[in-house]
Amino acid sequence: MPIKKSAIKELRKTKKRTTHNKMVKENIKIAIKKVVKALNAKDSAGAQAAVIAAVKLLDKAASKDIIHANKAGRKKSRLLATVKKAGQ
Repeated sequence: MPIKKSAIKELRKTKKRTTHNKMVKENIKIAIKKVVKALNAKDSAGAQAAVIAAVKLLDKAASKDIIHANKAGRKKSRLLATVKKAGQ
């Protein structure tokens, strides 16, 4: 446990940031699952809306350094490739 006052405050800030970042990452996973679910249900309109939402979440997380920019790009690429493949 930290002893200095500044270290105690830093620990509080770290816990708060960690909780927020986990929530953002979980929302990304949920958004990707919604896309897959819409594709499995053959709902092209729902899949398009879900893809737009997922890409937006990925871009926002990458811009705030919650996830690495390359990871966001990789996930977007794979997601869009899956949607394109299902559309054929």
